[in-house]
Amino acid sequence: MFKPKMLRKGDTIGLVAPASDSSKEKVDKSIEYLKSQGFKVKVSDSCYSKKGYLAGDDELRAKNINDMFKDKDVDAIFCIRGGYGVHRILEKIDYDLIKENPKIFMGYSDITALHIAINNRANLITFHGPMTVSDMRDGLDSFSLQSFKEVLMTSENTLEINNPEGEKIKSIVKGIAEGELIGGNLALISGTIGTPYEIDTEDKILFIEDIGEYTFRIDRMLMQLKLAGKLDSVRGIVLGDFNNCVQEDKEDQSLMEVFEDILIPLRVPIIYNLKSGHCTPNITLPFGSKVEVNGDEGRLIIKERVTIDG
Repeated sequence: MFKPKMLRKGDTIGLVAPASDSSKEKVDKSIEYLKSQGFKVKVSDSCYSKKGYLAGDDELRAKNINDMFKDKDVDAIFCIRGGYGVHRILEKIDYDLIKENPKIFMGYSDITALHIAINNRANLITFHGPMTVSDMRDGLDSFSLQSFKEVLMTSENTLEINNPEGEKIKSIVKGIAEGELIGGNLALISGTIGTPYEIDTEDKILFIEDIGEYTFRIDRMLMQLKLAGKLDSVRGIVLGDFNNCVQEDKEDQSLMEVFEDILIPLRVPIIYNLKSGHCTPNITLPFGSKVEVNGDEGRLIIKERVTIDG
């Protein structure tokens, strides 16, 4: 996998809106936060655009991403928010251009589809982490900021991913496995199945999270991955935050019962309650990097440096 240049204070962060729109006030507040952290900011047109539930039309949103990767003055690219719309632009992204201009690319939620496509087609490590409007406009919490800096702004060859104090990373299935970390939002992952952009899970460590889904829907999406063969060859699974994923009816299966039915029979190491996803704090994870999942001790360790000096 190609590695982007490490982020440093004084670097220019390009903002893109690949999915849903936001307000000018929220975008401007997030820009001020990034500047307060010592970064320069370049804003694409999509960040201030609106077309129905989208941040401008598909051509604009895709062009802004391509242009930010091509722009030599831009050091990293952050998404302002998720929502909906990324699947509509996957065919319009220039993956060869991205491969030739590797940069930090960060977001989560709907941005999952871009993580999968860029990992697969440009062989670039990308970052599942906070977005500017969604998480930064009122100031990033201290733990998320620390995680952001540890992953994007240090040159460690190994780095353990830790939860905040009082939030234990727990184990469902014991064992230790290594592989490339991939994944993201479960709904978006399942939405890639059967397309040219579907997730590659072979010999990978699969990370999944979601928000606001009834447990029967989590069941359905996991079964879609299972029936598509996407769980057959995973080496391990990391379950992130499942914010407000509850039973529709009191007699429905609980979230843990769904995991036990579908994931435990895979007999691979599984940990859960990693605070990454639609939650605060929101831990930054490097997709495409080599990691170790330790189901004996409830640990996740990045096993390689994920950025390079530049």
